[in-house]
Amino acid sequence: MSATVKASQQQDASSRQAEKSMATSAAAITDELRARIARHDLLPGTKLVEAELAQEFDTTRPRIREALAALEERGLVERIPNRGAIVTRISFEQILQIYCAREALEGMCVRLAAQNAPQGEWDDLIALFGAPMEEALEKGDFDVYIAGYEQFRQRVFRNANNPIIEGMLDSILERSQAVIRRAIVLPGRARLGLEHHRAVLAALHERDADKAELIRRQSIREAAEYLSRFRKYIV
Repeated sequence: MSATVKASQQQDASSRQAEKSMATSAAAITDELRARIARHDLLPGTKLVEAELAQEFDTTRPRIREALAALEERGLVERIPNRGAIVTRISFEQILQIYCAREALEGMCVRLAAQNAPQGEWDDLIALFGAPMEEALEKGDFDVYIAGYEQFRQRVFRNANNPIIEGMLDSILERSQAVIRRAIVLPGRARLGLEHHRAVLAALHERDADKAELIRRQSIREAAEYLSRFRKYIV
């Protein structure tokens, strides 16, 4: 192999590595901003300034633009003429529409999970949603509650084994995470949610797909009704 060819190959490899590094870095920035939006660290209407983000993440503005474009694609950021990128505002009507979609999609998801999951798949979650979650609620530790819910959700996704439904749910849940977090602290909501999760897990353990779907759909429908009741505290 000639020195020229070898040098060319090394240059190509270096370029591919640089591109890969950039893609990974942009993805990491996107994930971090997604998490901040979900936690409400970045409030709806917050302006996302490219120069400030580039400085914070020690990267280039083109890479920040790439991350913002990914967030815009997911509906988390919108471009406003003469203002730039801002965190998307979500109306209460849109929240109810999201819950309507969740009812159908999550109902189907737990149905598939009940049908597909292997024996003993839910035992650890049944234990988690027992005494540990009781203790978390008694202490007002809602971060533990939310972490348990996320574990439940990911396990259901895995066993449903339907990437299309999972992708749709992931997208709409991402837009309503802040609302879900605020709803949990409403009077009695976390306790009711815990009871619903226990009932769904029991149905999943029994491999009763009809019962699991019915309970999950009812749970989400009641959550939407709860939000409507306490609307002025949510938005």
